[in-house]
Amino acid sequence: MSADPNVRLRRAKPDDLDFLVALTSHDEISPFLAAGRDRTPDAITADLARSEAEPGSFGLFVIEADGEPVGTVRFSVGNRRSAIADLTQLAIHPDAQGRGIATRASRELQRHLIGELGFHRLQLEVYAFNDHALVHAERAGFRREGVRRKAYRHGDEWVDGILFGLVAEDLEDARA
Repeated sequence: MSADPNVRLRRAKPDDLDFLVALTSHDEISPFLAAGRDRTPDAITADLARSEAEPGSFGLFVIEADGEPVGTVRFSVGNRRSAIADLTQLAIHPDAQGRGIATRASRELQRHLIGELGFHRLQLEVYAFNDHALVHAERAGFRREGVRRKAYRHGDEWVDGILFGLVAEDLEDARA
């Protein structure tokens, strides 16, 4: 892989199952993903089917760099009437981190969700201890909007969730 890889975002397919299971259960990735999410092969298979059946409401994507799968991200409708999408489970394999891949994939997802699917607002939440994700969110154009104090049980402690949002106008401002 080059230092400046060609990054592409695509909808995950059944052939991606082994990659997605391995990535989301990786020792360096799993602690930073939502603790309650089922990441078993059966659960991911169900998500793959849902992504195909409901492309405007749910999406499970694979992030590729130089033609190889290196990450994943997903979205779901947070509020249909207000055109809000929730983004979750952004994960980049440790071997591919630090090269801007997540930022480029996030920008591509933003353009898809706002420009093609018609969402007005994108939102996400990050564990307060996940420094990489906090930096990524702001680098990708999201604005920090608040804190859910001690909102999540993580191991033996309660941790904060940091809330981020991006609205269609933010994406337009970034293009100007």
